[in-house]
Amino acid sequence: MTPVQVRVLGCLVEKERTTPDNYPLTMNGLLTACNQTTNRWPVLALTEATVSNALINLRGEGLVRIVHSRSNRADKYRHVLKEAWELDDAGLALLGVLMLRGPQTLAELRTRTERLHGFAGMDDMEAALAVLAARPEPLVVHVGRAPGQKETRWAHLVGGDVAIESAPPSAEGPRSSSRSERLDSLADAVSVLQTDLDRLRADHDLLKAEHRSLSERLRGLLD
Repeated sequence: MTPVQVRVLGCLVEKERTTPDNYPLTMNGLLTACNQTTNRWPVLALTEATVSNALINLRGEGLVRIVHSRSNRADKYRHVLKEAWELDDAGLALLGVLMLRGPQTLAELRTRTERLHGFAGMDDMEAALAVLAARPEPLVVHVGRAPGQKETRWAHLVGGDVAIESAPPSAEGPRSSSRSERLDSLADAVSVLQTDLDRLRADHDLLKAEHRSLSERLRGLLD
């Protein structure tokens, strides 16, 4: 799986839990989530064409589906990882955070999964990671320490073998962590606003089309 496909899946997992009222995601909402500068490593600047290509491939793998409905004038996308990979909520939350942030310690994972799943404690989290690692085709692996860190880390294997030397920054301190949580909340708010904007644009386009059709009918009657 490519890094872009991993990012797309991670974003769909995250937004399903953090902004459920605006999930599934439109293309614009997904693009905004993929290019967030907070709670992401590495930070990317993806284009719509790149994300669209990733979605096509993920649909082919049976991991993403398009949601069609009369009320959704823009296509929306959702993941089906729980069904496809037979994951529980704990495993899905851990995998989603690992896909978005790269190798992380247990302490980092505990902080970063709080909005996605309520783990009872570190033992509960370690047990969930052990289940993911013990699968016939493991989804996570226990890796070494990052420079300056005392704890070992866990990494996902969704994109193939882990490049251990390529690691995200070390864990934040309490003040920095609080700032990160505020930025994450702002990023979610932006995602909600983007979805609302998509809906307003779609409504506007529909009204324009209806007005044009009505005008043509009136001209036909007058002629």
